[in-house]
Amino acid sequence: MKEVYLDNAATTQLDEAALNEMMPYLTNEYGNPSSIYSIGRNARKAVEDAREKVAKVLNADPMEIYFTGSGTESDNTAIKGVARANKNKGNHIITSKIEHPAVLETCRALEQEGFEVTYINVSENGIIDLEELRNSIKDTTILITIMTANNEIGTIQPIREIAKLAKEHNVVFHTDAVQAVRSFKN
Repeated sequence: MKEVYLDNAATTQLDEAALNEMMPYLTNEYGNPSSIYSIGRNARKAVEDAREKVAKVLNADPMEIYFTGSGTESDNTAIKGVARANKNKGNHIITSKIEHPAVLETCRALEQEGFEVTYINVSENGIIDLEELRNSIKDTTILITIMTANNEIGTIQPIREIAKLAKEHNVVFHTDAVQAVRSFKN
């Protein structure tokens, strides 16, 4: 029987174009990008070039782009960073019940630190109810974290509407867009 791999949302074979781009830095140009010697400077230039490419795809400033080791590390850094930095403004976080474990476990850890987390429901199609989200916002809400595209069922949340709602209430909005990046590709 032929084996078929169906978990590309979790991890996938490295794209040949990406491998070719990375080969110099995996073989000859492996210098520390924080160093002053030549292969380090070359590595630093490659990091900065990558930062500019990612920023362009996301319509962001390159200085807004931070590279981490994984989506989980990114979620942890963003959610804990926003929560702890804004604790003087409030302690309430809103997320959905179907977030990636990187988000759900981070929210549970923050509950242990005294944060209050509201886990909103989703429809049978996995879409959050914008009215439930609106009704969950309190004066103490400092963060809404809802994934763009679900890694298990593939639903895409109404991100623009969520962002607009967060902005109206002066609440930081975070979205885990790991599964959605391909849709932003030029």
